[in-house]
Order: sequence, then structure tokens, then C-alpha cells
Amino acid sequence: MKAYELLFFVAPTIDDESRLAVMKRIDTTITSANGVVDNVEEWGKRKLAYEINGLTDGDYTLIDFHADPENIAELDRILRITDAVQRHMIVRRDDRD
Repeated sequence: MKAYELLFFVAPTIDDESRLAVMKRIDTTITSANGVVDNVEEWGKRKLAYEINGLTDGDYTLIDFHADPENIAELDRILRITDAVQRHMIVRRDDRD
């Protein structure tokens, strides 16, 4: 398994139940493919560099996890179709393997 880092943000006006549902879906997607979530950091509300979908602020979350490379495409697909997630980025971390 390889080490990865996922950074995503949702609208700061989203309710806690929807935010927890997004986190649960991400966690389920990673663990169902025998991946391991190492760390979850909630960065909170941050100002965006430019307006995205009418938003000037975003509520950021950083997730460190280990997964097989072939399962990253499925996680990316899930994040793209989840309406609450405005933007996301998955990066492989060679320094944490």
C-alpha cells in the first residue's frame, strides 16, 4: 500500500450531518478496499484565493491514508459525484511509505 493525502473542502454553510455523511462516505470508500485512514485534520473555515461556485470561504479537511494505487480512481470518482464536496485533491506521499 502507498501513502496518500486527500485535501477537500465543503461550503462553510453546510450542516454538520451532511459534513459527517461526506466523511463517512470517504472513510467507507477507503476502508472497503482494505485501505487505512491514518489521520484526519479538520482545518476549519479558510478564505479561498478566488471565488469558486459563488463561495469565498471553504471548510477544509485533510486526510492521510494508505491504500492500493488501483483504488484511488474509485475514491476520486466518489468525491467528484458528491455534491457537498466543492473541490478535492489526492496526492501520493512518497516520504510516508
